[in-house]
Amino acid sequence: MITTARTTTALTVAGVLACTALTGCGGGGPAPGALAPPPKASAPPASSAPPSAPASDSASAPATAPASDSASSSASASPKKPPTMAPGPAGRTPVFERRATGGGAAGRSAEKVVALTFDADMTADQGPRAASGERFDNPDLIALLRRSKVPATVFMTGRWAEEYPAQAKGIGADPLFEVANHSYSHHAFSSPCYGLPVVEKAAMTADVRRAFTAFRKAGVRNVVPYFRFPGGCYDDAALRALAPANVTAVQWDVVSGDAFATDADAVARQVLDGVRPGSLVVMHCTRSAAPATEAAVRRIVPELRARGYRFVKVSELMEDGSGR
Repeated sequence: MITTARTTTALTVAGVLACTALTGCGGGGPAPGALAPPPKASAPPASSAPPSAPASDSASAPATAPASDSASSSASASPKKPPTMAPGPAGRTPVFERRATGGGAAGRSAEKVVALTFDADMTADQGPRAASGERFDNPDLIALLRRSKVPATVFMTGRWAEEYPAQAKGIGADPLFEVANHSYSHHAFSSPCYGLPVVEKAAMTADVRRAFTAFRKAGVRNVVPYFRFPGGCYDDAALRALAPANVTAVQWDVVSGDAFATDADAVARQVLDGVRPGSLVVMHCTRSAAPATEAAVRRIVPELRARGYRFVKVSELMEDGSGR
């Protein structure tokens, strides 16, 4: 797979200079008005089950799920395995970006569904900042999603799960949500990547597995075998190096621009302008790095519902195998 180079803007660079750690930013997405798509990847068809899905904690989930947009968000005595994509050429890690706009099973590609995803970021070296009072969580945002009955996929770093184990466990125990892997360290898997430290190729699979281990230790359930590259940065070497992890990499087609943003209306406009049937939106779940996200979601959710959209988790978006 050949990766398209990501472009950066002056606004993005300013964000990097303002906060080089890029916590809660998925690598510091562009600010509103500077939409930049993630690297594109040709996607092989989805398979019904992962070759070797990461294990999840065996604690019981809540018996009753809240009613929500997603038909798949209710608890089940024997939940089906989440769909994954078949490996790419030479066993490379497959990459999912959105449900394709053409083809697909039973015309589902035209269905007005959208997946909101939230990166719960914390880098491996930010423990002292958390100890001094900086908040890398956003419980008010999670509470809003619950009240609004919006299914969502939370891409969580292992370090975040260690810092906020009760919240991580609560998110994973709620059938409204699913928890995916955003690495343990939130270090970059290719360079350059917004100034993030770089994981050595030989250590990439271990970093991803360490995050899954942190989830299990925190008692997180509803863990899916999906992985988001910190910053969305990857190259062919990273796709090869991650093959033993047996994950499907998940990118996006709509950048919210919520990283370091303070104008919630601008974030909401960028999302509303970008969403199409089958879209996958990247947002953030950390107060210190994305303080406007909750307010933006308050506008985004009712507006998209008024347009006829239904919210789903990534696993449902990936179900019919028509992703790209």
